Amino acid sequence: MTMPDEMFRADADYHRARRRALFRDILARLSGRKNRLLSFEEVKRSLNLGGPIYRGTRPVPVSKIIGSVDRYRDFDREFLPKQNITADRWKSIAHAFYKDVDLPPVKLYKVGDAYFVLDGHHRVSVAREQGVEFVDAEVQEAYSRVPVGADLQAEDLKVLHEYREFLERTRLDEIRPDQRVRLTIAGGYRQLLEHIATHRYFMGLDLQRDVSEEEAVAHWYDTVYVPIVQAIRDYDVLRDFPDRTEADLYLWIVDHLYYLQSAQHEEADAEDAVEDFANHPKKIRLRQEARIASQTQEEQPGAEDDSVPS
Repeated sequence: MTMPDEMFRADADYHRARRRALFRDILARLSGRKNRLLSFEEVKRSLNLGGPIYRGTRPVPVSKIIGSVDRYRDFDREFLPKQNITADRWKSIAHAFYKDVDLPPVKLYKVGDAYFVLDGHHRVSVAREQGVEFVDAEVQEAYSRVPVGADLQAEDLKVLHEYREFLERTRLDEIRPDQRVRLTIAGGYRQLLEHIATHRYFMGLDLQRDVSEEEAVAHWYDTVYVPIVQAIRDYDVLRDFPDRTEADLYLWIVDHLYYLQSAQHEEADAEDAVEDFANHPKKIRLRQEARIASQTQEEQPGAEDDSVPS
């Protein structure tokens, strides 16, 4: 008995998808990069998500669907199937695609600009394999205090977790709604809290009175952070550090200022540090990257841990 053309094509598509999944898994192992879907529960726990709120049915870009509620081990980051036990279901969806059968909308959670599958994993997988750009989806949106993009990676969650705690502690996003203090360096937000605490202490000495945390946060942001960031822009320092943010460079420049002052340059100020930073980017990058590597080894000894702080 001859297999119908649509079934033959669906079967061929599945085996091609499995080969691609295996190849991507090998590349991930060789490069040390993660290749799995994000777990919605990990993101929810790390970012303390609120909601969800039902947003109705709408077309959603397939490229922005990056995770799953409960099947993140069955598909890789590109929604290629990793388990043969789902082959029949995958092929039946592909067969329906070729016969132009209308399928019900998938069900998704939305977090920022990213989406996580609640129901319809195989429909998303087949759509992506066929180059479909949008799928119809019933969407529920979970609120995140920190920005979440469709390029979110598992390794980003630690820093986003720290950012969320930083905002909950300082309320900077409420005090200065236009703030964009985005770090990529784990532990960086704890350093910012130390900067604010120190700034608050010296404000109290200067003003001869108690200074509230809200007042200190606003004053630190306006008179310390923003001027340094403006100097970073004026000297175009970020050009030499395309993989970093202005907030990352703020931390490095404050550290470099302490270095200059301790090297018998007590009169050095923040602009001196920015200028020196701009003139010697490679040397300073090497020193800072070495410090980050050292801190990472101290914080995470032994084997890699995929867990996320609760």
